[in-house]
Amino acid sequence: MKCPFCNHMNDKVVDSREGREGESIRRRRECLKCEKRYTTYERIDEIPYMVIKKDGRREKFERQKVLSGLLRACEKRAISMAKMEQIVNDAEKYVVESTDHERLSADLGKLIMSKLKALDMVAYIRYASVYRDFKDVNEFRAELDNLLGGKESKRSKVKPASKR
Repeated sequence: MKCPFCNHMNDKVVDSREGREGESIRRRRECLKCEKRYTTYERIDEIPYMVIKKDGRREKFERQKVLSGLLRACEKRAISMAKMEQIVNDAEKYVVESTDHERLSADLGKLIMSKLKALDMVAYIRYASVYRDFKDVNEFRAELDNLLGGKESKRSKVKPASKR
């Protein structure tokens, strides 16, 4: 295993634990060169789960790709890695529960957006802007109006009373 800090190839396993539901093994490792610790996870390599994209292409489901999208959406927000990891776990579970090893990316995106909407509105709108591929400001505004229940658009149309 290559150390993520110094790229040294030798390490020692300090601790091993079975992951939730016994589907993975979590290992704490220590680099023998720089002595820093890091965590690795081992999972059984099975038939790949596929995601069907909007254009019909099929791609292998990748946890890291989902996590990187969440990291971008949640950047500079008070959302813990544990909560983001839980969303990724929920997304993976959704894909894994498919009987034919395939899920529509649209359904997966809706699941992730519903989790983000309950967690943080700014992260939700950031994720939605990429996921729904807004073409212009009007589409973005429509999503914001929908999110806020139309309250903000009514407020912005009302002119403030003049002071005399």
